[in-house]
Amino acid sequence: MGVLINPSILSADFANLERDLGVIANADYAHVDVMDNHFVPNLTIGLSVVERLVQVCPIPIDTHLMIENPDRWAPGFAEAGAASVTFHAEAAQAPVRLARELRRLGARAGLALKPATPVEPFLDLLSEIDMLLVMTVEPGFGGQSFIEGTLPKIRRARAAISEAGLDVWVQVDGGVSRTTIERIADAGANVFVAGSAVYGADNPAAEIESLRTLANATPHSH
Repeated sequence: MGVLINPSILSADFANLERDLGVIANADYAHVDVMDNHFVPNLTIGLSVVERLVQVCPIPIDTHLMIENPDRWAPGFAEAGAASVTFHAEAAQAPVRLARELRRLGARAGLALKPATPVEPFLDLLSEIDMLLVMTVEPGFGGQSFIEGTLPKIRRARAAISEAGLDVWVQVDGGVSRTTIERIADAGANVFVAGSAVYGADNPAAEIESLRTLANATPHSH
């Protein structure tokens, strides 16, 4: 289970997305936040933009759907070529059916939990997903500070995954930076979404490598 750095284009220049995807070509995935102004109080980009990003992105695309009714809408993102499609547990009516459909369409299936959503109800379903996204800020806006209280949840998730002998990635999104990534990795996360930390850096590519080095320095990441 290697360390993956997935910069969030929420902090990129929306008028120059192709250019700003090129800037993070040394990352593992590009994290694309889809928000519908219903599930979260913000509106970003939708399926037609993601379809084009898939075509021009130098690395695979990891979509995070912060939307209502993902049962209906999420499969379209898999069909568009997103390598990973994550939907929210709080919004899905039939999460296992949806995860199976995403996998059938060739995408990795991700299940996302808001900071206040407990992981326990989903531990028995871990074999049905490829990734668990533990939100470490309230979803909707970039640039928020990391919520320390999410670390025990990351630990419990990783312990359950290890105990079951599963290869499920644990992703964190929110407030990931040089000052927080080591603690997050130590708790058991292996996929790190960083938006403002990467795009706000003078050299985004170097910042990605710094984050990767820090995350790899913790015992859990090996």
